[in-house]
Order: sequence, then structure tokens, then C-alpha cells
Amino acid sequence: MSKFDYFMILAEMRTGSNFLEANLNELDGVTCHGEAFNPSFIGYPKLDQLLGMTLEDREQNPHRLLEAIVSGPDLGGFRFFNDHDGRILNACLPDPKCAKVILTRNPLDSFVSWKIAKATGQWKLTNATHFKSEQIIFEAEEFEAYLETVQAFQVRVLNALQKVGQTAFYLAYEDLQDIDVMNGLAAFLGTDARLASLNKKLKKQNPQAVSDKVANFSDLEAGLARLDRFNLGRTPNFEPRRGPAIPTYVAAPKSGLLYMPLRSGPHAAVVDWLAAVDGAPVGDVLDRFSQKTLRHWMRSNEGHRSFTVLRHPVARAHAAFCDRVLFDGPGSFPEIRATLRKVHKLPIPPRVPDPDYDEAAHRVAFLAFLRFLRSNLSGQTSVRIDPSWASQLTLLEGMAQFALPDMIVREEQLQSDLAVLARQVGISAAPDVIDSKHPHDDSLVAVYDDEVETAVRDAYPRDYVSFGFGNWA
Repeated sequence: MSKFDYFMILAEMRTGSNFLEANLNELDGVTCHGEAFNPSFIGYPKLDQLLGMTLEDREQNPHRLLEAIVSGPDLGGFRFFNDHDGRILNACLPDPKCAKVILTRNPLDSFVSWKIAKATGQWKLTNATHFKSEQIIFEAEEFEAYLETVQAFQVRVLNALQKVGQTAFYLAYEDLQDIDVMNGLAAFLGTDARLASLNKKLKKQNPQAVSDKVANFSDLEAGLARLDRFNLGRTPNFEPRRGPAIPTYVAAPKSGLLYMPLRSGPHAAVVDWLAAVDGAPVGDVLDRFSQKTLRHWMRSNEGHRSFTVLRHPVARAHAAFCDRVLFDGPGSFPEIRATLRKVHKLPIPPRVPDPDYDEAAHRVAFLAFLRFLRSNLSGQTSVRIDPSWASQLTLLEGMAQFALPDMIVREEQLQSDLAVLARQVGISAAPDVIDSKHPHDDSLVAVYDDEVETAVRDAYPRDYVSFGFGNWA
């Protein structure tokens, strides 16, 4: 008896999914119901109903059709592509009672086959005498967009299965002609039935070489040559994914302005400005939100605007170093400080100020901290990657899980950008922003040079590339 209640074939157009379905339907006790959740039709293009449901019925409640497939007398299933009903994908991927069959094909072959099928209108071939073919024009940008969509779907499926500890049965297009592999799939599904031979009713379309199917084959070669197939241009990222950190958000007392801070930024200056916007003391700003209370604030402040502030990585790393590591005080990390001194040999005295800790010592200590940051952000240390020095891009990605800020402000443009934002909520005369520089900025000015800049760039390559930062000074 199968451990599965149903199955889904995760594939794309022109990967051989019709042939796979035809052979699965040859197995006693197995029924595949076509593209049951295709937005344009239900099951098959010319079918009006599937298992007693119309397309309109399914749109209203796709889970009813899924229940009908599961409750049928056979082990039921369906083919699912990246543009099919996402509600069903969300329901099926974590379900251990759903067998996942993942079918892939060389994406260039699939793309060319799809273009030919669109041009000829022939999506299936059962009689070779009715064969239609046509050369297509290859457009590199169109293929890149296609490839990005397909790969993003494959990564989503893979990650979803990893998170719930499931595995899938993987098939390549070429495997479909191997009866032993097909019978291996039958065993995976848990059925005792086996194929004696493959269903040959469907004929392979366009068996020619790609060079014969593409009119501008030289353009195809040039287009593929500029694709970074192995993602050699990527900036590696080993930082953990983060949540939106909603408890750190701050809102003006009355006006619909919400500050979504990035740690080690100009926090105090922005909070002071939010209070001044409404002519209120700093203690009246709204903070310590939960998702529930923040949603309530958003509903109560129609037309609200949210923002965050980017700080240059050099200034931000120095602020984190001073606030969290170098000096004792509220928000400092004494345990991490001790580890950095003992394990990572940061040349920091037990307490600062110290008579021997001068400008030259500060430069040496800050450079050592930057070298630690590079290792820490690369996942090479046991010390946690604290939000105080995590990359700003990673923190923004975490924010996006709840809501994106309306405006990403640069610290050097704080006054002008916040004035624009204030006008959007009806405040024509916004107050001035008090100097946002960190209290220890003078010590950074004293020690900054090309070596410091290079060390920060080595620690934060993604922030420099993503936000276009130049040298700090």
C-alpha cells in the first residue's frame, strides 16, 4: 500500500510531462488528471469539467478539487507548472502524503521547443505525418527571463522540501525513455503495478539539432556566452536570514510617520526628529510594536509613510565597534568583547578610556575589528552575527517579510529626504534634523585611510554593490 495519498508532477512546459503522464496512466491504480490547476483551463484545454468541477468552481475553491483527486479510487495526481495556482503549491509542498515527482529538461531545449509550439500551434504529436516545424528567432533577453523564472521555481520547491525534511523523485527528460526508471517511479509511488513497455502514442516533436531549429543560431551562441552559468559574479552571502525586527520600529506621536531602523544608524537623531515633527517630547514617540499593534497603527493612520536610513558602511562599522565592543555602557556586549579580546586577539584594553589607548591604538583596534567582521559575516566565527553589524542589505531583506519602507534615506541626505517624506503626510514645515553623526565620529576621521576603507569593503561587499557606496571620505 502506498504511503502517499496523491502525487504532483512538478515540471515546466515542453519537459516531457505529457509523455510522463501517459505512462503513469498505464499503471493500474494510478490516474494523473492533467494540468488540474492551470489558470486557463481545468485538466486539459478542451475539458469543461474535471471530477465534477468547472473552472469557475475550482477558482473559487481549488482545495475542493484537490480533495476530489485525493479521495478518488486510484492514486491520483496532476501536473503542476510554475504559473499554476499558488494556493495548491502552498498546500501540497509541506504535505508528506503528497508524492513529489520533479521532471526537468535542458532549459534551452525546453525554451526552443516552447517557441516552436507557439509558432506552429502544435503542442502534442500522435501521428508523425501531421508533424509541423518552424525555425524560431532566438532573443537572449527573453531566454534569460525564462531561465530565471524556471530556476526560481526549482529553488523554491527544493527549499520547501528541505525545510520539512522530504525528498522527491527526480526525472530528467532523457529518463522518460528508460522503462526501468519509469518502473522505479512506480515503486516510489507505492504501487505494485509495473510497465511492460512504454506508451508510444505520443511522438517526439522537433528531433532536429538546435542549430537547425533556430534561424539566428549565431545570436543564440553569443547570447549564451554572456550568461554567467556558474554564477561566478555573485557576492557570497553567509549571513543568517532575519526577521523584520518590528519591536525596534518607532512612530511619530501623532503624524503617520514610521521609522524602521537599521542598527548602528543615526537612531537618536531620527527619533528626536519624529518627536519634533509633532512638537512633542521624545518620550511620546510610539515604539515597542508587535505585529498586531503595528498593523493596528497602520490601519489607524491611513496614508502613513515609512522609512529607513542607510549609513555608510565605514561609519556604521565604527559606530558598532564603539557602541557594542569598545566602550562599556547601555547596549554594549561585554561577553562578546571578552571573546574578541581572548580568542580573536583584538588589542583592546580591559576598559576604555585607558591612558595608553590613543589614536594609533584606536586605528589598530578598529582594523582588527574589521578583520573580525569579515570572518564573522562569512560564517567563520562562533560569535553571533549581531544586527548591530549585519549587512544593511540583509536587514532590509528581513524587513520585507513584513513590509518594505516607502523610502530608503541616505544619512548624508537626511534633512532633505525627511522633509519630502513629511510633506507626503501633510507637514509642510518639517523640523531640522539635529546632527546625525555618531558621538565618536571625530576618532573615525582621525584614523580613516585607504587601509580602513579597503577593510570595510572586504567585510561588506554586498552593501557596497547593492547601494552604490563610494569611499567614505
